[in-house]
Amino acid sequence: MCRLAAITSKEFFSPIENINALETMKEGHDGSGMGLILKNLGGAFEELKDYPILSGICSKNGMHTLDDYLNKLGFKLKYAWTPRIKPVKGIAHRDYYFARVYDYPDVYKDRSFEEKEDLLLKTRLSLRRMGENDESIIVFSFYPDILTLKEVGDPLELCTFFGLDKSPLKAKIIFAQGRQNTNYAINLYACHPFFIQGYGSMTNGENTAFVPIREFLMSRNFPGYIGYNSDSEVLCHILHYICKRLGYPLTYYKDVITPLKQSEIDKRSDSEVARLLKISLRPLCIDGPNCVIAFTPEGSCIMLQDAKKLRPGVVGGVKGKYGLMSEECGLDSVIPSRDKSKDVFPMKYDMVIIKPDAEEVMVWNQQHG
Repeated sequence: MCRLAAITSKEFFSPIENINALETMKEGHDGSGMGLILKNLGGAFEELKDYPILSGICSKNGMHTLDDYLNKLGFKLKYAWTPRIKPVKGIAHRDYYFARVYDYPDVYKDRSFEEKEDLLLKTRLSLRRMGENDESIIVFSFYPDILTLKEVGDPLELCTFFGLDKSPLKAKIIFAQGRQNTNYAINLYACHPFFIQGYGSMTNGENTAFVPIREFLMSRNFPGYIGYNSDSEVLCHILHYICKRLGYPLTYYKDVITPLKQSEIDKRSDSEVARLLKISLRPLCIDGPNCVIAFTPEGSCIMLQDAKKLRPGVVGGVKGKYGLMSEECGLDSVIPSRDKSKDVFPMKYDMVIIKPDAEEVMVWNQQHG
């Protein structure tokens, strides 16, 4: 089992807090990778929220290829962040780790955000294809106010490797995963968290319904539904499909991936909607066990379980700062002074929703709708 550590806060904080939480849950990950996604960035990035950030890794040749391609498209580099690498035994040092902020091409300056999103997605996918054969270019995200960092290794050792213990890098929402390699080769594209057009997610578990879900998503003719080096990536894409592509409320994500029995649906005030969702989107039903943690473009954070409820998950904190963790010990390391009696352990019908700026925690029960 992997271990998950997500924090949402009204104030900026360091990814060190997430990494320390992962360290307390160390028995649940094996050092085969760590992924970080930072949203609502502080520091030098705070004044650049309207500009897209390209996060990734390149070889020397790959960086030349990347620069040439983006220059031809008309992207202009505004700011570049690179971690201060400190060599750590056992961690392979790649040539360039980066988060680069770009200004849009002139022809896109006055276009809608949807058109800009489309450009960023297509650009990221093109760069991915360019470097996929030799790993000369690895790109994780290309989006405003999102920074992604991934590498193979133990989370605490990677913290030292990237110099995060001394870095001013901060954000208000940070997701971190300590990976335990199971069914797939160690590949950074298989490392959580996953991200697409404002939506991010990470999962602890196995999605044994992966193949039919993947086939359904790929049949939607949306260019971003590709890759799937991990069976968990579909959970991020389903969230994107339900909320962005179809425009449904966030709670229907739960109804789609873990549909109720018809006898349970009949008791809902929106029973007809829930019934139609179950019928029309049946291929997106997951078969766990899965604990899913995700965020939305506006900054809500969620945790939910599948019906089997065989993966741990807990939510707790104080107003202005909440953690969504695999285990209580991870939560204890981040917010030790909270009222533990108010911790939430979502069961198979629950979706925990934390509003932006960590103002409020709600538990939406699927049976009641």
